[in-house]
Amino acid sequence: MKLPVLLLFTPIISAQLPLCPNYADYSKTRHPPFTSGIHSLPFQRPPPHCRTFNSSAVESHIVQLKSEIADPDLAQLFENAWPNTLDTAVRWFGRGAEDDEELAFIVTGDINAMWLRDSAAQVRAYLRVLEPDHEGEEPSVGYKVGKAEGDTASLAALFRGVINLQARYILSSPFCNAFQPPAEAGIPRGVNEFAMADAVAPPPNGETVFECKFEIDSLAAFLHLSADYHDATHHTAFFSSAKNWLPAIRTILSTLRTMQSPTYDPQNGTVLPAGYTFQRQTTRATETTDNDGRGHPARRTGMVRTAFRPSDDAAALPYNIPGNMMIVTGLARAATIADAVGDKSLADKMRALQGEIDEAVKKFGIVPILTESGDIERVYAYEVDGFGSALHMDDANVPSLLSIPLLGYSSSTDEVYLRTRARVLSPEGNGYLMRGPALSAVGGPHVGPGWAWPMASIVRVLTAEMDDEIRGELKALVGSTSGLGLVHESVNTQDGGQWTRQR
Repeated sequence: MKLPVLLLFTPIISAQLPLCPNYADYSKTRHPPFTSGIHSLPFQRPPPHCRTFNSSAVESHIVQLKSEIADPDLAQLFENAWPNTLDTAVRWFGRGAEDDEELAFIVTGDINAMWLRDSAAQVRAYLRVLEPDHEGEEPSVGYKVGKAEGDTASLAALFRGVINLQARYILSSPFCNAFQPPAEAGIPRGVNEFAMADAVAPPPNGETVFECKFEIDSLAAFLHLSADYHDATHHTAFFSSAKNWLPAIRTILSTLRTMQSPTYDPQNGTVLPAGYTFQRQTTRATETTDNDGRGHPARRTGMVRTAFRPSDDAAALPYNIPGNMMIVTGLARAATIADAVGDKSLADKMRALQGEIDEAVKKFGIVPILTESGDIERVYAYEVDGFGSALHMDDANVPSLLSIPLLGYSSSTDEVYLRTRARVLSPEGNGYLMRGPALSAVGGPHVGPGWAWPMASIVRVLTAEMDDEIRGELKALVGSTSGLGLVHESVNTQDGGQWTRQR
C-alpha cells in the first residue's frame, strides 16, 4: 500500500482569497511558526481556504490533544499529519447523478485515483471524532474543495460517501484495487502508464478502473469501513437504504469463494480454471505474477488466495496470512450489519465463510520455525501455499503480521503473536527489517532494502505493551521527518535526508 500522501491540487477559490500553492511543492519547504523543540518542526498545513475538507470536530480534537502532548515536536507532527487527508486528499464530495447518494472521492496522495484499502484507512483515522448526523443536511450536499474558511461538513457524511463509492466500485470490478473519479465529479481520469498493457481476467471495467491488482485486503477494507461507521453511529437505516451496499457484500462473498479454489483438482490433478489472472510488461518482478498470470500454485486450504499484497507488490505465495485475518474479522463485523438490516441469510453466509477462513489460518498459517538457540517455536508465517511452503518476513503495509492486534484478530499479549512480533522485529527473523541511524523499522520490497517505513514504526507503537518501546519509537518518528514535520512513506536508514513521499 502506498502511504496516503499529499495531493497535487489547485482548489477553486474566491477572488478575495490568496492563491493556493501546489502542496507537493509547499510541503518540501519549512513554514513558520516553528516549535521550541529540538527539531524546531514547522507548521505544514495548507491555509484553511485551501484545505479540501473542513471539520470542526477534527480541529477541536487537534487543539485538545496538542495541549496534552508535552513534547512540542511530537505535538506539531501530530497537527501536521493527522488532518492531512482532510487537508489535501478529498478530491471531490457530492451526490450521485441518478440516485442522489452521497459520494466521496479520496485520492491516494500524489496519484489521482482512489484505492479501496487506502481510502478506508484514510478516513478511519477520524473514528475517534465520528458522531451521528442528520443524513442529507446541507453541509453534506455538494461539498467541494476550496470552500471558504469556516465552512464545515459532516464527517459522517464523508464516511457514507466513501462507503457508497466503494460499493459502486466493487460492483463494477470486484477484483480491482484502484479506481478512477466518478463521472459526477467532473475530474479528468488519471492515466496509469504502467497498466496500459495489463492483461487481466476477468477484464475490468475500463471506465472506472485505474488498476486491477487483486488484493484481498481491498475487500476486507470495505467490510471494516462499513462496520466502523455502523459501530460509531448505529445508523442502520443508511445500510438499509443504500442501494449498492448489500449487492456489494454479496459480490464480495462470491469473489472470495472463487478465490478459495485450488490450482489443481484434488481428485484427478487437472488444472482448474483460474478465477483471476494478471500479467504486466515490467522489469520489476513484484509488478506481475508468474505461471502466465496465475501466480504460485495453491492447495485448497479454506483461505482466500491473493495475487498481490497490501503494498501492491505480487505475493510470493498465494495465501497471505494477515490479509486472510483481516477478511475473518471484517466478515464477522459486517455480518452484524446484515443482521441489523434483516438479512439473516446473508449474515449466516458471511459467518460460515469467516469460520472456514479462520480455521484455515490457524491450521496452515501457524508454522514451526527453528530459533537461533536451536529450539522449535510456532509463529505466524507471512504467506503460505498449503503444500508446506512458508514465507517468513513482514511488510510495513497493513495488514501485516505486526498489525495483527489492530486487525482485531488477536490481542497484543497473545503468545503466538508475541513470538511472531519478536521475529518480525529481529534482523535474524525478518529480511525486511531495516536498521540504521536515521530510522530502524520494517520496510518491504516496494521501495527495497535499506528503506524503513515510518508506518511500521507507528504500528509498532500501537501494538507495544512497554512504555520504553513506545517512547523510543515516537522519538525515532519525530526525528525521521528531515525537519519537515511530515510523515514520509519511507526513509533511507543511513541518510534521513533521503525519503519517498510524505504526508
